[in-house]
Amino acid sequence: MIIALAIAAALGGMLVILLASASADTALFARHTPLLIGMNALAALVLLGLVVTQLRRLWRDWRKGVFGARLKSRLLLMLALMAVLPGALVYAVSMQFAVKSIDSWFDVRVEAALDGGLDLGRGVFDAMQADLLAKGRSMAYDLADLPAPGAVMLNRLREQAGVHSAALMTTGGHLVANSSGDLQGLLPALPEVARLRQARLGSGTARVEGDAAAGFVVRALIPVGGYRLDAEPLVLQLEQPVPPAITQSAALVEEAQRDYQELQLGRAGLKRLYTLTLTFALLLALFAAVALAFFLAARLAKPLLMLAEGTRAVAAGDLTPRAVLETDDELGVLTRSFNEMTVQLEQARVEREAAQRAAVWGEVARRLAHEIKNPLTPIQLSAERLQMKLSDKLDPDSAAMLARATRTIVEQVEAMKNMVNDFRDYARLPPPVAKPLDLNALVVEVLDLYADGPIAVSAELDPVLPPVLADADQVRQVLHNLIKNAGEASNEKVGAGGTAPVTVATQLNGRMAKLVVSDQGSGFPPEILQRAFEPYVTTKPKGTGLGLAIVQKIVTDHGGTIALANRAAAQGGGAEVSVQLPLNRPPPPHSHGEVTAA
Repeated sequence: MIIALAIAAALGGMLVILLASASADTALFARHTPLLIGMNALAALVLLGLVVTQLRRLWRDWRKGVFGARLKSRLLLMLALMAVLPGALVYAVSMQFAVKSIDSWFDVRVEAALDGGLDLGRGVFDAMQADLLAKGRSMAYDLADLPAPGAVMLNRLREQAGVHSAALMTTGGHLVANSSGDLQGLLPALPEVARLRQARLGSGTARVEGDAAAGFVVRALIPVGGYRLDAEPLVLQLEQPVPPAITQSAALVEEAQRDYQELQLGRAGLKRLYTLTLTFALLLALFAAVALAFFLAARLAKPLLMLAEGTRAVAAGDLTPRAVLETDDELGVLTRSFNEMTVQLEQARVEREAAQRAAVWGEVARRLAHEIKNPLTPIQLSAERLQMKLSDKLDPDSAAMLARATRTIVEQVEAMKNMVNDFRDYARLPPPVAKPLDLNALVVEVLDLYADGPIAVSAELDPVLPPVLADADQVRQVLHNLIKNAGEASNEKVGAGGTAPVTVATQLNGRMAKLVVSDQGSGFPPEILQRAFEPYVTTKPKGTGLGLAIVQKIVTDHGGTIALANRAAAQGGGAEVSVQLPLNRPPPPHSHGEVTAA
């Protein structure tokens, strides 16, 4: 929907530009006005429909109480007002400016100046016609006294009058004499017979002929009287060209007057055109602003809603990781920080629960050790005394049966003593005495004890691993326990007589040293993987399930972490236990420890 709004707004903007361009070209606008107005109206309606659809959807979410609808509505309202209010102000100012500008084009003084220019041009032409008629009447009076006027007399009179050309002709259109100021001496253009007869009946006529391109000429026809009654009536034609400067000025004034009249006739239409253009531009800008407001509101609300939803989930006790906003701005950093916080809270809760369980099991172990260990020694002594007192008094079969029973009682008592000792060790595990410890050297020392044994232990040590801050005896206990468990798991897979391959690796992981013990056994069963650190949880038929519990307690007392995982088939399968211990000092800047997930 947001993309559709953006596309429609872009198309609408292009149409408004076309409409504004057409308004500057009268011919183009006259040809395509309905089409352009219709297309702009259609674009505005499409944008309006899309905006209304978005508003209805937001209103529906508001009424249904959808989480985040109120926040989106407020953001949309603020962003829309930021665009609508300035747009409305600009529209009002632009409308006033456009209307007043159009009205200023039709100032009364401009119209009066143009009319005055036309009147001035007409006055010049009228003056030239009157002057030419006066000169023609004077020449006709002089020609009337001559019995046979000729070209010589006509030329002298023309030069005296300062006329460009003169021609004497009959009313029937026959040329009698001609005189011209041009060197070529071309024959003049003869008027129509009707005009000659009309001029003969009056005192003479004059008019302006030609155009601005070819030039204007003032032509006058004056009747010439004669003293002979049988003589044919004559007409004198005078021609005087209008000066080019006057012709050009008159043409400019006339063209300006014509354009002004066209504008005057289209004044109302021009106002409507600019009003439509500005209105369409405003509508498209507002709709585009609302579309942008939808986009920005959704973009701003998304991380806030993610944080709000995550906060509600955390308050309800759900600390599972949340989706993060994959951006480089502050909002993306905020969502990632919140997600990291929930992960840390989940880890802290798990560690707290583990510590609580360890404390509970420690208390249980202390009580069991106290309650169980006391009767074990009397039971063992009593069984041994019965065998000593009765073995000589019974027949061989009964004595053998007594011996077997006594041996069973003694073995089971020893097993229970060992279990009680494990409980005692778990309950009375002393706090670590942390000192700088070379973890690599400790691994080499422990692995020497397994040389030539049934467990084939190999080491992959990080040569630049800094010392850790730990208790050497307790870390050694952790190593023995993990190697023993890994060897037993591998032996189950390779069978009797085989060598159990186990790998012990160290690496730098940020501000922690990572110790990884892996095997190629069957791995952890899924039901054990989640509860492996709890006491009594074990897959061994004779185990107490306290080994990993003791290891976890030692690691957590050191401020470290421990994680279990099953290796992928491509790695050979098996299980992997990762222990992280704090460094004695921060790693050097040149170290490049690899950070891997457990």
